[in-house]
Amino acid sequence: MSHVAVFFEVEPWEESYLAGRLGDIDLRFFRTPLHPSHLAAVAEAEILSIFIRSPITSEVLERMPRLRLIATRSTGYDHIDLEACRKRGVVVSNVPRYGENTVAEHTFGLILALSRNIHKAYVRTTRGDFTLEGLRGFDLKGKTLGVIGTGSIGLHVVRIARGFGMEVLAYDIRPQPLLAEVLGFRYVSLEELLSESDIVTLHVPLTPATYHLIDWSKLQQMKRGAILINTSRGGVVDTDALLRALDEGILSGAGLDVLEGEELIEEERALLQMPEAEEKLKAVVRAHLLLRRENVVITPHIAFNSHEALQRILDTTVENIQGYLAGAPRNIVTSTL
Repeated sequence: MSHVAVFFEVEPWEESYLAGRLGDIDLRFFRTPLHPSHLAAVAEAEILSIFIRSPITSEVLERMPRLRLIATRSTGYDHIDLEACRKRGVVVSNVPRYGENTVAEHTFGLILALSRNIHKAYVRTTRGDFTLEGLRGFDLKGKTLGVIGTGSIGLHVVRIARGFGMEVLAYDIRPQPLLAEVLGFRYVSLEELLSESDIVTLHVPLTPATYHLIDWSKLQQMKRGAILINTSRGGVVDTDALLRALDEGILSGAGLDVLEGEELIEEERALLQMPEAEEKLKAVVRAHLLLRRENVVITPHIAFNSHEALQRILDTTVENIQGYLAGAPRNIVTSTL
């Protein structure tokens, strides 16, 4: 048995499933994210499978000289240094489609929480208070939803929105006019989308081009009293600008499944040991400020987290590994082959 595959951030049931599907490979499992202390134990691995809280840096790659494949169990890959992988001949594969309906459904969970004040009502009734003051919501029917990013998730959001009777505007650097005609939405400029939408929802990957895509200048263009939803990546939104827009009433609310610096919130005591500790601490502080607001609903990056989606992630990951070993790599993000 010549191949060693290491999986990080896995649950016990995932271990059993993967062992059954990849029984001809030496498998090693860690239930926590990858940490520098793990690297000595996995230095001989040829295949590495990770999730979003396991960053792969050039330093990690240097400590794993035999590594040839990184199979991330996510669609996004901003946690991986792709350029360093290219230089070292490491192939990176992802799971491009697993949660279009899953993430889209969570997106509407956040929208409905804010449009009908469900989160406020729940907290109030748990205290025995059944008054209605401050709980009046608004209908989604007839409102305009702006969808930024019309990949598989964004298009599913469009389908759900049309079912609610919403008008839908979309922005994408690669528009799909035929689908727009079939699904009944319109592609417009980003400026028009921001100014005309009652709710704006983000469905783009985090890349250098989309980092802080929604900054203060973009927020100022939004329809006053609009709601912002983000189930993509925290870095797509400038958190300082978001706080200011909420303070000034430009936004009436925000639904966030992702936050800038979210990976650090559970590790605050270790932050001072990290490079650029001051900026990392600021990110955590800003996240805590958002948590205190009644008009902000935050979930802990769980939009992907359904039983069905997790099963699809594992199946695709197994196919990615088997395809690579058979000389027919699948779902490649970057490759030297």
